[in-house]
Amino acid sequence: MRALYFRELSSFLSSTIGYVFVLIYLIASGLFHWILAYNTNLLEGSEADLIPFFNLSPVVFLVLIPAITMKSFAEERRTGTIELLFTRPISDFGILMAKYLAGVTLLFIAILPTLCYYVSVYYLGKPVGIIDGGATFTSYMGLLLLGSVFVAIGIFASALTSSQIIAFIVSMFLCWFLFDGLHLLGDFGQFGALDYFVKYLSLAFHYDSIKKGVIVTEDLLFFLSVIFTFLFAAHAALKTLKR
Repeated sequence: MRALYFRELSSFLSSTIGYVFVLIYLIASGLFHWILAYNTNLLEGSEADLIPFFNLSPVVFLVLIPAITMKSFAEERRTGTIELLFTRPISDFGILMAKYLAGVTLLFIAILPTLCYYVSVYYLGKPVGIIDGGATFTSYMGLLLLGSVFVAIGIFASALTSSQIIAFIVSMFLCWFLFDGLHLLGDFGQFGALDYFVKYLSLAFHYDSIKKGVIVTEDLLFFLSVIFTFLFAAHAALKTLKR
């Protein structure tokens, strides 16, 4: 699995897609948080925090993560190399995890440079160091967990079809629906006593909970359960290809 993991990671970093993903994310973050006079600008906020950054990043990930995961299996199916992949001395789950971990690693690489935002706000705040370091740390953890869920969804969508475009559309829709769609449905108040439960099932509900600075076990378990659910579904989809 290690060899396949490094092959997948190398394919991201040796092609333009990996660098485009990181650059677009960092450029979009830089523009909205430091240059544009908008409510996401960190310099114009009334408090020294990174809340605008953690609010905007999921929106950017809704587009970028499906774009980098759409070819994971779809391209292998289109070119026929999926059959060669199955002949390797590695289990289907190992193949799946290698591709998934490569995507999560690229996500981590993209997020890592944004730590300079914390350092900047730390020293720009009055007094220096007024920013809540604990809440920032948990928010970064929440962002990484949320991005990891999106990667799992993208891998699942890519395993369903040989078309990268279809994989991208399905992945982006599922990411949006599970993150914001369910939360919006709960806010509509059409389910009566179940409104809270519908919102509870949304990724945004648990992401917002982690952003408050408290890591609750149920939030971590929720993210991990969604990740494993989509990886299990992707594994089932791969099984059907071998029949």
